[in-house]
Amino acid sequence: MKRSNILSAFFCRTSLFFCILSGAFAYANVSENDDPNQIINEMYNEISLVYKGHFTNINFYNSELTKINSSLKTEKKNNKKLDFLIQKDELKEKLRQENSDMENEISKIRYIKGLQIMKILYEKVLGLDHHFASVRTFSEISKIANPNQYPEFEKVKDLIKNKQDKKVGFDLTTILGTNTLASVINTFTGMLVSNLSKQEKESELQKVDCIIDFTLRMQNDLNTIYFETAFLQKSNETIKSDLENLFKDYTKPIGYEKSLKDCRDSDDWDQVKDKLEAFIFTIDKSENLKKRKLQIEVEFPIDRLIQFIGSYNNFISSGEQFYQKFSIILNSYENEKQCESKLPIEYTKLKSDIGVAIEKFNIAYKPVEVNGSKMKEILYGINEFQ
Repeated sequence: MKRSNILSAFFCRTSLFFCILSGAFAYANVSENDDPNQIINEMYNEISLVYKGHFTNINFYNSELTKINSSLKTEKKNNKKLDFLIQKDELKEKLRQENSDMENEISKIRYIKGLQIMKILYEKVLGLDHHFASVRTFSEISKIANPNQYPEFEKVKDLIKNKQDKKVGFDLTTILGTNTLASVINTFTGMLVSNLSKQEKESELQKVDCIIDFTLRMQNDLNTIYFETAFLQKSNETIKSDLENLFKDYTKPIGYEKSLKDCRDSDDWDQVKDKLEAFIFTIDKSENLKKRKLQIEVEFPIDRLIQFIGSYNNFISSGEQFYQKFSIILNSYENEKQCESKLPIEYTKLKSDIGVAIEKFNIAYKPVEVNGSKMKEILYGINEFQ
């Protein structure tokens, strides 16, 4: 599907906004689709059908107006000219009404599909929030990056403590005892001055060599993953808040007052539909000046939706890049093959989770397709039938 499709659906600039449409209100099937790009494709197809449905009449009225204008230039009799002028006014009114009906139908499709897209994106944002939280909680990066969290290392430390010369040995403070570098240096120093034999020292060192090597080499990188995941989670909270505010602005003109969260939790989408239908009726019965004022109130939040989609896309693209970086980091440990049996299972699981996350960013959370060659169809209302 071309990236231009969403633009073709959202920015068909219209002079009027809503009227009561014939046909079904295609909002009940939102839950059956979790791909915003598919919704956009549906929107593009529906708008194309609207254009096709009105094009024949619009073309006919324009053709008749051309004929009448030509006749007015050559007609000499006043009564005939008067008839032509009356016919011209009638045709212009029919043409105006036909264009208005077409624009109104397109506008309603835009609004409804916009709501569907917001609902889908909200589910994705909530899913990402859960994902970021689970990665940070499960991995416990601070533990796998610190040798003091490994039972094997603690056993060696206790053995050295018991075997070292009490006169030259000393215990680290509580703070330094949890510091990776200080703890490793103290352990090596204690081993050198301990009463262990050379063979015992080598044997004990072999038990923890992979742990020490892994934590010293990877500590900074693992902490980078931790803090950058925290940053992504914070950014996702901002995206979620922006979407909730957008929904509030989007539905305010139609008189719907519940938040996006409450609407989702109570599955209140039918109520949104009812409010929309009532609002459409109000606009349709309003005078021109009031009608235009009401139309502007709902046009602005629709424009904001496309801006939000841009922010969402940037966040998703950035998130994927972060996780590609995480994958490179986790696969950069050069002694992984030699130390495979001694590495923590959390490390292997974290690598797997990162791989799954990259796949999700490419599929489940992929950007909404917003750019493309048909931008003019949205920004200026130009379509293939005009």
